[in-house]
Amino acid sequence: MSTQNQENAAKKPETRKAKLRFLLSKTPVRIPVMWLRHRGLNPHDIFFSTYPRSGTTWTRFTMFEILTGESATFESVNSLLLGVGMQDRARSVLPNGGRLIGTHEPFRKEYKRSIYLMRDVRDVILSEFAFMTALDRFHGDMDKFLKVFFKGKVTGYGSWQAHVASWLDCPYYGTDNLLIMRYEDLRKDPEAGFTKLLHFAGLERDPEHVRRAIANNSVEQMRAKELQSPRKASVRGKFVGAGKVKGWQGKFTDEQLAMIEHYAGDVMDRVGYARHEPAASSMAGEQLLAVNRG
Repeated sequence: MSTQNQENAAKKPETRKAKLRFLLSKTPVRIPVMWLRHRGLNPHDIFFSTYPRSGTTWTRFTMFEILTGESATFESVNSLLLGVGMQDRARSVLPNGGRLIGTHEPFRKEYKRSIYLMRDVRDVILSEFAFMTALDRFHGDMDKFLKVFFKGKVTGYGSWQAHVASWLDCPYYGTDNLLIMRYEDLRKDPEAGFTKLLHFAGLERDPEHVRRAIANNSVEQMRAKELQSPRKASVRGKFVGAGKVKGWQGKFTDEQLAMIEHYAGDVMDRVGYARHEPAASSMAGEQLLAVNRG
């Protein structure tokens, strides 16, 4: 083991203060804290909401570069495109002095104009499991994690299915004040996706400028930036994940996938995430087709 690896192994994955803050975020203490954080908002602000591990970092970095024309680093993004509660220090990058404010909260009445980015729950689970395990916030196997995850006990933001539903059922759904996007669609055609985000914000940018920002924030580029500016969360594992689409395939048992669909299947159906076809059913279908062809 190298000296650097030995040092990392000896380090705590996060400070006591961060650990305490995380634990308190899952208690009723968070209610008045959230109320305080949502003060001092501008009617021209736009909220960028995601459930944790849903492509938040990549999207924020790319949007930062598109909006400002500056190089996106952990320091620059985290000092200018701030999360809810720190909006007084955020830069006005939107028309009429508006700010792009990040949040992991489910829908709140304060969110008058918002972008909601969702990701396939199965990929979210894999990413969140790896992240929480790396931080020593969770101890156990995937079966145990799934039970806690779908009860909304992993973080203070509730369960994935309740989080997504809060936006699908909010008063602004179907209006010009809410843009809902899927991470998978943004990854498939990032130029079209980020241009759509710009139009929602009432902005225009040269297509070449958008393409350059996307290229500068690929997964490989993001990981290089993390190495240049390591986060505490990177002591064990990396904060920047692989960002894969359908990376969950082959990673869950049929029983685990059945549990996922039991809890989240209805919401998956609403947003177009296809359910898993068990291996036995797939084989039976292939056999039936073979018989019909014969």
